[in-house]
Amino acid sequence: MRVLLIIPAFNEEKSIEKTVEKIEEFKKKNQLAYTLDYVVINDGSTDGTGKVLDRCAVNHVDLINNLGIGGAVQTGYMYAKNNDYDVAVQFDGDGQHDIESLNKIVEPVLHDEYDFVIGSRFVENVKDNFKSTFMRRLGIIIISLAIQLVCRKKIYDTTSGFRAANKKAIAFLSTKYPVSYPEPESIVHLLKNKFRIGERAVKMYDRKMGISSIRALTSATYMIEVTAAIFISGFMKEGD
Repeated sequence: MRVLLIIPAFNEEKSIEKTVEKIEEFKKKNQLAYTLDYVVINDGSTDGTGKVLDRCAVNHVDLINNLGIGGAVQTGYMYAKNNDYDVAVQFDGDGQHDIESLNKIVEPVLHDEYDFVIGSRFVENVKDNFKSTFMRRLGIIIISLAIQLVCRKKIYDTTSGFRAANKKAIAFLSTKYPVSYPEPESIVHLLKNKFRIGERAVKMYDRKMGISSIRALTSATYMIEVTAAIFISGFMKEGD
């Protein structure tokens, strides 16, 4: 079985090398039941991210323009599909995701328990270094409620970018991946198309460098827009 880490990176010159080093250390010290590869999607970075990737000979795709997290991740799914990977895992390049938690979301997919597994900060009490503010957590709860109303399934960590997809989900997401609010909207599309989605508790860490792609989560405007997008996605016919 072959697993691919999709690592979207925009202006991550200060963190991407360390992220790759941690992945390599993880591979060396663990006897994995699968082959683990990774590809960095350099999303039109304007800093030295591309130079770091070239210097370290990291497998990567350079996007000419900044497509945003949605376009970068979809590029990764296209790469995974074209190279016939069994599982694709979205993994941040900023050091927030804990590589030691990888098996928790990969194994349920490999064992065919789910088509798509979300690494969650909220399904169990996990000791980690992630500090979620009250307003940020409230925003996630509101998004979770919107998804539950539309799709009749409770998803606790709706904005988590630490997610594993099987071949069927890879094929789907490589052709249909939201741009504006990719994490919550993609959950809606997957649920509407009868994909089996589960959550597993993982560790996450606070971002130390760079800029979060969902930094507006505590904004009232953002919450109105993402909630509206969820309801629109929920009631649209697929293919529209």
